[in-house]
Amino acid sequence: MTVEQLSPVDRAFLEQMEEAGRRYASRTGERDGHLEALERHGILHADTRERVGSRLTRLGSDWAMATAIERTPATATTGTSLDLDRELVSTDLLTLERFMGRNDLIGIDFLEGGFLAARSIGRITVRTPASSHHGTGFLVSPSLLMTNNHVLGSPEEAAAGVIEFNFQAGRDGQPLVPVVFPLDPQSFFVTHRDLDFTVVAVSGRSRDGQPLASFGRLPLKEAQGKAVIGELVNIIQHPNGEPKQLALRDNRIVDVLDDFVHYSADTAHGSSGAPVFNDQWEVVALHHAGAPRRDRDGNVLAVDGTRWHPGMGEHRVDWKANEGVRVSRILAVIQQFPLSGAAAALRAELFAAGSSLHPVEVSPPTLGPDRTNGAAPPGATAGRSAERQATTGSVRWSVPLHISVTLDGDALQPPPASPAAGAEPVHRATTPSYTGSSDGIGRIDGRSPAERDLAAAMATLAAFRTRPYYDEAADLAARDAYYAGIHVGHPTSLRLALTERLESTHERRPAYKPMRLLYPWVDLHPDEKLHGIYSDKGFTPQELIEADAAVEAARIGRWQEFMLHEGAPGLEAVEAELDLLEASLPFNCEHVVPQSWFAKKEPMRGDLHHLFACESTCNSFRGNIPYFDFADFDEVIRPACGRREPGRFEPSQGKGPVARATLYFVLRYPGKIGDEARELQRTGLEVLLNWHRQHPVGVYEQHRNAAIAEMQGNRNPLIDHPEWAEEIDFAGAWP
Repeated sequence: MTVEQLSPVDRAFLEQMEEAGRRYASRTGERDGHLEALERHGILHADTRERVGSRLTRLGSDWAMATAIERTPATATTGTSLDLDRELVSTDLLTLERFMGRNDLIGIDFLEGGFLAARSIGRITVRTPASSHHGTGFLVSPSLLMTNNHVLGSPEEAAAGVIEFNFQAGRDGQPLVPVVFPLDPQSFFVTHRDLDFTVVAVSGRSRDGQPLASFGRLPLKEAQGKAVIGELVNIIQHPNGEPKQLALRDNRIVDVLDDFVHYSADTAHGSSGAPVFNDQWEVVALHHAGAPRRDRDGNVLAVDGTRWHPGMGEHRVDWKANEGVRVSRILAVIQQFPLSGAAAALRAELFAAGSSLHPVEVSPPTLGPDRTNGAAPPGATAGRSAERQATTGSVRWSVPLHISVTLDGDALQPPPASPAAGAEPVHRATTPSYTGSSDGIGRIDGRSPAERDLAAAMATLAAFRTRPYYDEAADLAARDAYYAGIHVGHPTSLRLALTERLESTHERRPAYKPMRLLYPWVDLHPDEKLHGIYSDKGFTPQELIEADAAVEAARIGRWQEFMLHEGAPGLEAVEAELDLLEASLPFNCEHVVPQSWFAKKEPMRGDLHHLFACESTCNSFRGNIPYFDFADFDEVIRPACGRREPGRFEPSQGKGPVARATLYFVLRYPGKIGDEARELQRTGLEVLLNWHRQHPVGVYEQHRNAAIAEMQGNRNPLIDHPEWAEEIDFAGAWP
């Protein structure tokens, strides 16, 4: 059979296969590099730092936490070497272990998530007088379905097609009765040949009157960080038009292109149009084609090693890798289509679905004598209420509450208004956010986010203690490499060059959470204790970590009360209440550049270079007062924290570190402070430079600097090159 004799669907498939094969072959060098990095260094190092950072953020962690786990011996999470009971290791740690290929265990909720996701996936069948073919499709909004362009290439083809849900075996192994919905291309049809996707409307009622709403949807999300090279993916599909099947966690991403992603997977062509999931059951890509194995003459091989030809069926191709279209790219193209009227409204519904929560609990099909799913009869209400009446065939929708528990700066947004009856709730979460069950607290495995953070921080503390406190030779090499190309000679040029270097290398910007990074490692002294920056009083890291966890737990509880009760006080009152609670605890985190000076904005708030352990008494004693050098400081009686007079504060200890941290801030964030009398003024610059000269850099600051560089990417030049303090035009950084 010649190409000209093939059906349009087969020709389209062959074209997609050829193009996918060419892309795969052209990326051999890059792919080999990824695989070598995976083998030698692990999953954190196979993809770009930006993509891995986005993925870690999406998993609720950061680079420092992930590298800490990566360095932890394999026995560390079994309780053998660190004496940690596995039950104390937080869910996010286990998630990251799985993410890095360190642990094959996975929570049982993974199965429930897959079951719910599968409800939205069906078999597409197109029958015309000339031919028929199958594919896979899935609901992406309350009204729209996604599949491949080579499955549904035109409105006419879609008009001849249907999607069948529940084309699968039940729990007893017997087939269910499929629920068949006609496609409705007259209401909506968008397709793209190069990216091989089609989005088409689906009738709101099945042929026997069942509501489309009962099959949920799989929201498509534009956000980055859904999967990286080396990560496992899952595919729910109808291979070769067969009943629904699952390729589970044996499919590894091997390459990521601008528009496509390549992965090794046991899928057949009938899976065209299937969603590719990460382990959180988010859609990562739209499966569409593969790179076939070929003989030395370039002929496509069949699974039995013979030469393949179209008459054998696409499912007989011997695939060496498969290709999916990236969801973020599909959404960008859909957004550009010129639509109006009802079609534009349906597109808006698609994007709204991607920012909302899809159902997280759907009752399994209740099988009647005819093995149907017992759905309501024609004419029954199909609205998405929070929980329908418990009758045969009812569907229960449990909506989790995504909230931010960080009451600062941009996170202090008003709570969303209650959705109208039948409307989908809007996801309004800010980093860090916690997703969990419908209790509104974000509990996972029975633990709150604060409890998870506490367990994670303690595991991090134990992991870091297996490392040398300070590796001088490695740090000197890292320092020399970091400042390569920076030239001393002109004060202004040096300042500008350092500012650019500090900003461009500040690659990872963890949100403010000292219990996770600062206390377990960054601020430890050589005696393995934390010391109050102004008093030098020593504390165990556990003391400060537990105190922070107590504040976090109180924040979550108070925020939950605010969200759920009409009589709750306003946001300002809640914030003030929590500030008082934090001040009442014995420990705190000191920003040597006070938060009020930069309105608690990130990344300044979470920048580890100017964060230090501190007692709350000293923190409150200093407040947001600028540093000052009293002439008779040594002669006067003063508290352990230092001496304070209106508008002036001199600490008892830590003058060198706070001076260098403040000077770093001036370089890293020029113009952000110094514009008001209550903030650091030019006249205070000489005080800081004097403290820098009088209190030289020690191993404590060198350790801090190396640890922060590993976590954030940037360094403090005043620690690395103390002599540069005399060469830099600091005054030019003032507004």
